[in-house]
Amino acid sequence: MRTRPMGGITFAHPPAFWTGFIACVAGVALHLPMYVDSADMHYMMRGMSMDAPMITGMGLIVVGLALTAYGLIPRGLAASRRDGEVRVRAAHDAPFRPAHIGLVIVMTTAVTIDAMKPITLSFVAPGMGKEYGLKSALNPGGHWPVALLPLFGLAGTVAGSFLWGWLGDHIGRRSSILLAGVMFVTTAVCGAMPSFSWNLAMCLLMGLAAGGMLPITFSLLAEMIPGRHRGWVMVLIGGNLALAYVITSSLSSALVPHYSWRILWLLGMPTGVLLIALNHWIPESPRFLLAHGREDEARAIMTRYGAIEDAAQTEERAGAAAEAPAEERREAAQGAGFSPLFRPPFAGLSVAVVVLGLGIGLVTYGFQLWIPSNLQKLGLAQKTADAALRDSSLLGLPLVFIAAAMYGLWSAKKTIIVLTALTAAALVAFSFSGESLAHNRAWLYVLLAGPIVGTATIAAVLAAYSSEIYPTRIRSRGSGLSAGVGKLGGVVVTIVLVVGATVPSINTTALLGAVPLLLAVLVVAAFGVETRKRAARPAPAAQPADA
Repeated sequence: MRTRPMGGITFAHPPAFWTGFIACVAGVALHLPMYVDSADMHYMMRGMSMDAPMITGMGLIVVGLALTAYGLIPRGLAASRRDGEVRVRAAHDAPFRPAHIGLVIVMTTAVTIDAMKPITLSFVAPGMGKEYGLKSALNPGGHWPVALLPLFGLAGTVAGSFLWGWLGDHIGRRSSILLAGVMFVTTAVCGAMPSFSWNLAMCLLMGLAAGGMLPITFSLLAEMIPGRHRGWVMVLIGGNLALAYVITSSLSSALVPHYSWRILWLLGMPTGVLLIALNHWIPESPRFLLAHGREDEARAIMTRYGAIEDAAQTEERAGAAAEAPAEERREAAQGAGFSPLFRPPFAGLSVAVVVLGLGIGLVTYGFQLWIPSNLQKLGLAQKTADAALRDSSLLGLPLVFIAAAMYGLWSAKKTIIVLTALTAAALVAFSFSGESLAHNRAWLYVLLAGPIVGTATIAAVLAAYSSEIYPTRIRSRGSGLSAGVGKLGGVVVTIVLVVGATVPSINTTALLGAVPLLLAVLVVAAFGVETRKRAARPAPAAQPADA
């Protein structure tokens, strides 16, 4: 019942998937006429009633999502599951093949598209607040606080990080990535919703899809990229969070003045379609395939990407299962959730991941989320503020390449500590002189590069790190924990803002981010482990193995 293209890349039910995908695209397209008709009102759709095409489109989207999910989820998962028997990883010294290059390009695209979703929240907030009369830094007399928008979006990303982390381990990495991609397409309708309540609902679903992409892509890369290249490749790909900021700020500066804030959401359809079009270069995890009895497909992918099976299971998996650690067998039998992450030998590592992730979230969704609004509050025009953020991002972009070199050639743990300390220092500088920097553009650009690119780079390093410190059987859950707690920090910030019905100043958001990052430096120094070159030698018993 599966097609089997070259390299073992498959769909469970191709007709169902493609029919559902086409229905989703058609459903989004039916929302566009109403948006186009509002051009003479500068795309101000507030108060308009949904027309028949829009209602039909929503129905097509619901049906389409159900069909695509059915088309992606393999049959008989529970019956064929053999978790404790399979240990697969990419060969440490394997060459970097053309298949790896294709995978890196597609995953770079996926991460960039994914990162643009939450980043877009900060650029649509000023325009949405104006259209719906929301209370914000630019409109202190509004009714509903504009912070409700990021609250719903970030709540979705938190749920998505944990949900997709679980899905990646249970239905496969490839299926989870493609399901998130289809949801990217469908949630583009957020840009055509006439009421604020519908925007909140669509933003929640958008967050649900966006929250799951990053942990799944890093889990897949950790299994497919040769060990000696894995660290720096994942940091470079994760560094596209900074590239996503450059792209989003550029698009906002160029398009929003002409097509309103709504265009930034509507761009989700073509970017999502692009990701699905590249599906041939997204493989399934060989370990997942072997665990579910799909050996032919697993062998094809392992041949294409140079993956190897662990020596513990070369001949008879039953024998390997008998020799597997009791804890691993128990987890496989009981289908443990996230609890193994907080038991020895992973407890200290998980504490470090949680503290650093929360710090990243507080900066990303505290300082970064409100910086476009705060810059406009300080007197910069919307287009000027967006251009300033774009230029600052470009100025700091080389940091991504420096971090990748540090991570791959020097030390993973020390790279995290150094980058976190530097970003915290930039935030401390903002907390004391943030508002006065509006009159000194050169220093404003330099210091903005720290929180924007620095935080994105730390997030990339943490994503790569969390995908390496946990073994394969719980890797997606570990990556999901890393991504989820970052979004949770954002939820905490936005809840405070919703209750207070205000947007804090640059000084306040900078200090709010600096404190947890400084704490994270201490926690990572105490509990972090080194990952560089561990794949080349057996891991100590007290540390997690790359199994």
